[in-house]
Amino acid sequence: MQERLLLYVAIAAAALIHVSIAASQIFLGLGILLLLVFRRKLEFPRIWVPLALFFGWTILADICSPDPWGGRAQIRKFFVFLFIPLMYAVFSRHFAKVYYLVASWAVVATASGLWGLAQFAMKYQHSRQSGQDFYLSYVGRRITGFESHWMTFGALQLSVLSVLLAQYFFSSRRLPAWAYLSTVILGAAIVLGWTRSIWLATIPALLYLVWFWRPKMIFAVPVLLAGAVMVAPHSTRDRLTSLFQPHGDTDSNRHRMVTFRTGVAMIKAHPLLGIGPEEIARNFDAYVPKDVVRPLPTGYYGHLHNIYVQYAAERGIPGLIFIMSLIGMTVWDCSRGILRSVRPSQELFVLHAAIAVIIGILVGGIFEYNLGDSEVLMMFTSVVGLAYAALSAKAETVAK
Repeated sequence: MQERLLLYVAIAAAALIHVSIAASQIFLGLGILLLLVFRRKLEFPRIWVPLALFFGWTILADICSPDPWGGRAQIRKFFVFLFIPLMYAVFSRHFAKVYYLVASWAVVATASGLWGLAQFAMKYQHSRQSGQDFYLSYVGRRITGFESHWMTFGALQLSVLSVLLAQYFFSSRRLPAWAYLSTVILGAAIVLGWTRSIWLATIPALLYLVWFWRPKMIFAVPVLLAGAVMVAPHSTRDRLTSLFQPHGDTDSNRHRMVTFRTGVAMIKAHPLLGIGPEEIARNFDAYVPKDVVRPLPTGYYGHLHNIYVQYAAERGIPGLIFIMSLIGMTVWDCSRGILRSVRPSQELFVLHAAIAVIIGILVGGIFEYNLGDSEVLMMFTSVVGLAYAALSAKAETVAK
């Protein structure tokens, strides 16, 4: 009874990431509480060392910042890293049940994707009826599905797409056909979401999965992507070309350059501890390079739209090294587990899925502070916890 309750709570916590931050974190807290009540060990895998260093350095950077109380939001965000021990503890014992978690992710992500597509249709219809230029009206009010922001929506859609494809390519157990068909919904939501960082992140994530599944099929990926672009609305193709030919201030190319250069200036001024968590917005103007023309391009200047620059500017270069060490160690351990696998299995698909999700986050993070979103961070930590549960389950199988 205890094991079943823990399993239900863990699946609910992970699935609700795509629906509600509050609901997901309530179930996360409940899961951790049940682990303690049932006298289960609250165990982190071996990545606890860089994670502890990251936590400690963040706290130190906050204490040394001009406003330690103002940085408490980043301290509170440590809570979501408890997804790692929860998923690790629950699925290490019952790894076969990961099937139900993936099915749950498919349900909620598809529902969110369908709502996003409905939003696109409504926004397109409204622009036609009102006589507005759809491109100009849509860029600043894109589809969000169940999420609060289009970037979060796209990142979560890509994560579940990666998991489902990995499950189809590398698992020994098939999901129902509808789960794989839902990848069409997820892909369409990504295309019509117009989030260019997600588009760019999708390419290497898909290439990675296809390469390890059927290397000869690797050339089908650009053909598939080109086909998606061809059938997409004309305005979507305009959005794609805005990577190289932006529509003035409507697109955020110049804005991204300003935030990047400003972040570099912050790092140069405070390389060890950064300027402090949550200090980017209030100090941004003071670090804008003098040769940047005012007024600044249209865009959001509350963060630096790049996880690497953001972490280093907020928490110093050591803070960036610690979080990247955690991610690098996870990829290394997953890769070693994959190399030891000779046939499709539940464990193999989770390890490949974890690497694909991480690739998507790392590439998207070049253009967006995606790990600053609680939902993306929760999905990331859930997948990391699952990956180490897969490694644990695989080790037990070999030992037997």
